[in-house]
Amino acid sequence: MAGTTRVPQSTTATDQPPTGELEIVPVRNYARWIAAVASVLALVGLIGSLAKNDNLRWDVVGDYLFADLIFDGLATTLWLTAAAMLLGLALGTLIAVMRLSSSPVLYGLANAFVWVFRGTPLLVQIIFWGYAAALYTYVKIGVPFTDITFFQAETNALLTPAIAALLALGLNEAAYASEIVRAGIQSVDPGQAEAAHSLGMRPALTMRRIVLPQAMRVIIPPMGNETINMLKMTALVSVISAHDLMSNIQDVYAQNYQVIPMLVVASIWYLALVTLLSVPQAWLERRYGRGTTRAGHVSPFRRLLGGTVQRLGKNSKEQNR
Repeated sequence: MAGTTRVPQSTTATDQPPTGELEIVPVRNYARWIAAVASVLALVGLIGSLAKNDNLRWDVVGDYLFADLIFDGLATTLWLTAAAMLLGLALGTLIAVMRLSSSPVLYGLANAFVWVFRGTPLLVQIIFWGYAAALYTYVKIGVPFTDITFFQAETNALLTPAIAALLALGLNEAAYASEIVRAGIQSVDPGQAEAAHSLGMRPALTMRRIVLPQAMRVIIPPMGNETINMLKMTALVSVISAHDLMSNIQDVYAQNYQVIPMLVVASIWYLALVTLLSVPQAWLERRYGRGTTRAGHVSPFRRLLGGTVQRLGKNSKEQNR
């Protein structure tokens, strides 16, 4: 247009697009570093205090840490944990399906089971099963209200301390496992079961092949915690002398009166076993959590390691240039 002039804009070095990659510098959080340093110092001080405490008797801990009596108790603890979890998971899955059933009888029986075994303390249940002979001298299986008996045995001979402990732990776990499995089943979209039924699949097959595999993503994390909790709860069976790890530990310090050193031995082994159980739990969570947002969670240690590797790779690239 006449009478107007266009003034050319000057270009400077700051107006040019960047030629290299921008380096993102995170905001420094000094309060977090101060808290971390204080926590490490407190932990080091506690460890040093325990290491120099003569009353702890580390020589006693070393003598009994790998004793045969301890390994016998560990074997009992491990098989009790595995058997109780298998019993609890199998029975809990059945009870969860019963609670989701449209039958009022099955629903009522499942609710009654959960109400009883979840509503009473585990210690009470262990003592009850351990002294069940005080209620029934003989265990009989036959036709009710008749003299016809198919099987009969003394309760004390049938319910040994180990079997009583297994029943108490397994039935108690079944009550909690049923709620975990039920929550997992209800987390699956109902349309999955409807689609399976439209293809002619029976309800039992649909539950086993369609619903339960998808529910595992919700079931695995709390069930892993239940397994770890079960390992520790086996210490309660020492009240009926089931010869688990804690029972053998109590037998030892009842003779040598070294209570604290023997409890340290028990704590070391429980911590070691819990650490071993955490590995397959983490693997199963990643395995069944693939494709979800939570599956991509990375721990702080892995983030730190990944950041270190990334910085090393970046420095090597710059040196090659």
